[in-house]
Parts: sequence; C-alpha cells; structure tokens
Amino acid sequence: MAKTKSPISRLIDAFANLPSIGKKSAERLAYHVLKMPNEEAIEFAESIRAVKENLRPCKTCFNLSESEECDICKDPRRDQNVLCVVEQVRDLLAIEQAGSFRGLYHVLQGRLSPLDGVGPEKLSINTLVTRLKEGVIREVIMGTTPNVEGDGTALAIATRLAGLPVTITRLARGLTVGASLEQANRDMLADAIASRQPF
Repeated sequence: MAKTKSPISRLIDAFANLPSIGKKSAERLAYHVLKMPNEEAIEFAESIRAVKENLRPCKTCFNLSESEECDICKDPRRDQNVLCVVEQVRDLLAIEQAGSFRGLYHVLQGRLSPLDGVGPEKLSINTLVTRLKEGVIREVIMGTTPNVEGDGTALAIATRLAGLPVTITRLARGLTVGASLEQANRDMLADAIASRQPF
C-alpha cells in the first residue's frame, strides 16, 4: 500500500508542477506558505479558487473575464476599428500595461506549432475571421511573438484574411527577435504599437 504524502510534500509537489519552478524554489515557496499567518494563507488559497471558479474566456475576444464579455470588449471608449491579435492573455496584459493601445484584442490561445500538434483548429482563428466579416474592424495588428512560430502564425492568419476589407499591420521590430511580449518593457511595447508596419 502506497504511503500517503505529508501535506508539506504535497504542497512542494504542487509548486514544483508550475512552469519554471524547480524543486528548490518549490520548497522555498511551500515553507513560505507554511510561515504565513493563517488569514493570509487562506486568502492565497481563496484567490486560486476564485480564479478557477469565476474566470472564463470572453465570448468575443477570449480574454479572461468574470462575465460573458470582458471589460475591454464592453468599453465603448475603445477604438472599435482596430484589433490587436495576440497569442496569450498575458500578451494582452503586457500591451495594456504599456498604456498606448486603445483598440480591441483577439487572443488566439496559443500559436501554430506543428511539432507540438497545435494546428489552426486548436486556435481561435475561425472566430477571428467571423469577427472581421462583421465589417467594423478596419485594421488588424499582428501581435504574435517575433520568432519562427509566431511569424508562421501571423502569416497563416494573414492568408486567411486575404480578400477581407482590413489593413494588416505588425508590431515594429524593435522587439527582440524571439522574445515574448510579456518580457518587453512598457516603452518598447508603446513604441512597437506606435511604429507598427504593413504586414
């Protein structure tokens, strides 16, 4: 009969399963939680529960939201004619923190990666095409990661959008090749938005 793991071992294993967290970091985090006041630890656990139970993809753009539509899509002050296509919600958050983009977004929920079995059907490309066929959006900014997979994803989307009445641009290449948007600083992202180029 297998021995049941202790609560601290289970917590260390849970942290070790997170991306970029090794065994030593997992141990430090687990012991940090152990030393937290009870109220703080319970609030930490509650925040995880709330995220899992209350957040869902926005029905329009796939940003995370507590309701069917996210705050960005519902905001009438946003420019309804410009749409930035990003791979993940964290890319959207990075651009929002830069504070220079006032249009809408579309989160692909990944990028094309044939070697990993990620084809167009696993991304929200069809929903993007449907949004654009409504005729409100006039410019699509490709905000995919500037690497082989990100560029391949942008090219595949541009091919699908051929014939639609939209201008396709891409973020300026001041972004480091291969770096993700979340790693760029505010000024770099603001400049990339302002200096976007034809795709």
